[in-house]
Amino acid sequence: MLKHIVRSVIVFIVLGSIGCKEKSTEKAMDKKNEVVYYTEEYRPQFHFSPKEKWMNDPNGLVYHGGKYHLFYQHYPEDIVWGPMHWGHAVSEDMIHWQHKPIALYPDRHGYIFSGSAVVDTENTSGFGTAENPAMVAVFTYHDDTLLKKGENNFQTQGIAYSLDNGDSWTVYEGNPVVGNTGIKDFRDPKVFWNDIKNNWTMLLVAGDHLQIWESDDLKKWEKVSEFGRDKGAHGGVWECPDLFKLKVEGHDEEKWVLLISINPGAPNGGSGTQYFIGEFDGDTFTTDQEETKWIDLGRDNYAGVTYNNVPNQDRIFIGWMSNWDYAADTPTKVWRSAMTLPRKLSLHRNNGQLELYNYPLENFDKIVGKSYEQPLISLKKNELKQLDLQFGNRSEIKFNMGAHNANWVFSNEQGDSLKVSVDIKNKKVLLDRSKSGLTDFSPKFSDGLQEMNIPNLKDGNIEVRMILDHSSLELFFNKGQYVMTNQIFPTSAYTKLTIENLSDGVLEIKSFTEGEVERIWD
Repeated sequence: MLKHIVRSVIVFIVLGSIGCKEKSTEKAMDKKNEVVYYTEEYRPQFHFSPKEKWMNDPNGLVYHGGKYHLFYQHYPEDIVWGPMHWGHAVSEDMIHWQHKPIALYPDRHGYIFSGSAVVDTENTSGFGTAENPAMVAVFTYHDDTLLKKGENNFQTQGIAYSLDNGDSWTVYEGNPVVGNTGIKDFRDPKVFWNDIKNNWTMLLVAGDHLQIWESDDLKKWEKVSEFGRDKGAHGGVWECPDLFKLKVEGHDEEKWVLLISINPGAPNGGSGTQYFIGEFDGDTFTTDQEETKWIDLGRDNYAGVTYNNVPNQDRIFIGWMSNWDYAADTPTKVWRSAMTLPRKLSLHRNNGQLELYNYPLENFDKIVGKSYEQPLISLKKNELKQLDLQFGNRSEIKFNMGAHNANWVFSNEQGDSLKVSVDIKNKKVLLDRSKSGLTDFSPKFSDGLQEMNIPNLKDGNIEVRMILDHSSLELFFNKGQYVMTNQIFPTSAYTKLTIENLSDGVLEIKSFTEGEVERIWD
């Protein structure tokens, strides 16, 4: 009885008037929903995450009808991996997202694994018209029944199409469009329009290498070449290929870039994405690159691919912000996993070497609100400077520093600490999250220091940008020349940033600012 009395009093106070009870109750409930929506512990506030349940690879990245589409691997019944569907969300600015109904469901051919999407503007498939071209999804079918029987042909490629900008889908009755002759890991089709041959190109990974296929109509495919048996890292299975052309910044030179994700086998353990720079003649990709290069040296940027059909031809990348070493164990309850911030890719030549940069889209700047700036910080050797974080785990921190060895440590009153170290002498950045908060959910989460080589980092003036969300830190050096992306699970928001000079001479920190990043879910 007392509980009912208290509830009635609360309702009366909120309503303010008995006469407008129904309308006021509705407003009160709306307000309550606004407060609780996307506020669970560790819920990212400005990165994409599903409403609930499991998510992994980004799929079907395409721009069409004024919307950027993000499809993704999704299991809508649990927060661990299960029979895969394609979840779906759309955005007009790549920052604010609107959830859409599930796009693709498992069918008689199997689960719906990763893939891509294109806009068939020439209606080569016959699915649409010139006035209303079809959006065509190309994906891997995974037949779990065949897998459990011990057969190797359990992955094939299928297609589906939409005539209402992704709101509803028709699965092609002639699926699969690419069969399997006995390749165990045969998946993740990335399709794009080939301007060299005026047809469609499909990239498929086949165990430890890449296959390139072509088609005139998205239905009938023929293999034309292979790449990678003797190139790149081979510590695990190749996954999620992507191929695109980029102009070298400041030059007329153009190069092709191939992305290949690999699991396991990344430099810091588990999952990672390597890239190759070379040439593509319409059939075959070639490269003279000998060393293995990685798009991100943190532990939590995997399976990333880029958007098709972007209006201004920017190459926009999104990765899955997790690692198969512990993806099913991270300490969230309603949902699991998030995506990286969308990033623009660009090619730069430094000391004679071509490097692939990745850096947040300019639209992200629009949600960085109020900020404060520190005056020039000068630190002698072994001197510390402790700064109070104004915006906790929803902040963007930017500054410029000289070429000095230094530590930056995020901390809170609970004793959690996340340490980033720059070792200029040995040309490395080190990250230690072993004491960053909750880490004991998996021994692999905090196993050892993460290392990032920075051989071409410019001396004298290093731009550092740290983007801190409730459960992640994205670290960028010199506009994305070197990048580390990591999940973190602090027991409360970080409140301090301590900077320490480890070099002889004076370390100068210039233009230090901390900005508050807005929630994107309000």
